[in-house]
Amino acid sequence: MNLMNYGKGVNFRKTTELKHWLLLSASFSCLLFLIRVIATGSLSYLFLPWNLFLAFIPYAIVHWFKSNIAIVENKISLVGLLAVWMLFFPNSFYIITDLFHLSSFHTAPKWFDLLMIYSFAWNGVVLGIVSLSKMEKLLGVLWGKKFSVLIVFIVMLLAAFGVYIGRYLRFNSWDVITDPFSLLISITELFFNPFDNGYVWAMTTGYATFLTLLYFTIRKLSEPLQ
Repeated sequence: MNLMNYGKGVNFRKTTELKHWLLLSASFSCLLFLIRVIATGSLSYLFLPWNLFLAFIPYAIVHWFKSNIAIVENKISLVGLLAVWMLFFPNSFYIITDLFHLSSFHTAPKWFDLLMIYSFAWNGVVLGIVSLSKMEKLLGVLWGKKFSVLIVFIVMLLAAFGVYIGRYLRFNSWDVITDPFSLLISITELFFNPFDNGYVWAMTTGYATFLTLLYFTIRKLSEPLQ
């Protein structure tokens, strides 16, 4: 299929409205964080806006794709951009695990911290779903719809594995450049000793299944509203 078909039929008014709602929702999350900082004088949850920024990167990359179709037509450039997108994509869902910190800080009411973390996590999930939806459409144009659906399952599996690497091994997207050898050694050990790391694959499979179901459910729910 011709890449010129990519984006045809898009309701640009609705796309613009979605961007506005995403911005409003993200602003609300940041406002909650700012209120907490002012009320408590603590920057304990500073990682939340930073993680949200990282979650925004794959969304921005896909949006950039649509404005630079000529570059996407180059296979080498496309593979490179897909790799960068996949590198940052797990950050969209990583914020879910920030709920682990709910009992770590006690300078604000727990209900407020719960609301704040949920708010950031929701924005990360939405950015991830929108980003993947756009990427699925692009890959569907390039290689066919069936292939793009298969890619969704693979991407969610890699994303779940990335969440584990970030949460428990404490690596982030930048370590691919700043500390690639340590990252490679850690990942290799997991693959060469799968039975000694059963919890890793249990978490990865569980999260991948949940994220895949979440993605397709939200996508199907949105179809009658379009």
